[in-house]
Amino acid sequence: MNQFFNIYIGPMFGSKTTRLLGDVDRLKHKGREILAIKPKIDTRYSSSNISSHNGGVLEAHTVLHAEEIYMLIRENPNYSVVAVDEAFMIEGIDDVLIDLYKSNSFSVIVSSIQMDAGEVPFENIKNLLPFATKIEVCPAVCTKCDQDAYYTKALFDIENATQEEKIGSKDMYEPRCTKHY
Repeated sequence: MNQFFNIYIGPMFGSKTTRLLGDVDRLKHKGREILAIKPKIDTRYSSSNISSHNGGVLEAHTVLHAEEIYMLIRENPNYSVVAVDEAFMIEGIDDVLIDLYKSNSFSVIVSSIQMDAGEVPFENIKNLLPFATKIEVCPAVCTKCDQDAYYTKALFDIENATQEEKIGSKDMYEPRCTKHY
């Protein structure tokens, strides 16, 4: 079995989830058993599916804390791939995914923004990067011009926002290039 650790990072609307879904689809055709994970707090498109902005859908388990992944693996020991969408929202995800990868029993696919709208990197995502066998930065298109966007701009007062507002959707955030950020 060829083991890998793919990470797709970038701003909102950069097709990171689409790339994760593409990897999963290809691996299913190879007969691999996929454990799909999404954060329980992310209910933007669905409470139980990984969903891309362009309509792609994958049934997933929802977790609040990454430790729950171990229980799901014990329930189905045939899993060989763990695919996690919006990893930055899951507490402890870095420790669990690194542990699973280093066990030489699991491949890992992650899609996530790597920093918040204030340009602060998410610690759990930073911790995953050294273990990646592939890192793809997925730019979006800047909403102010046609340049690649590597930043996510909040269109509201993020400092005083609720957790639901911080998760947000396309009317709350925009991808921006360096010039328009």
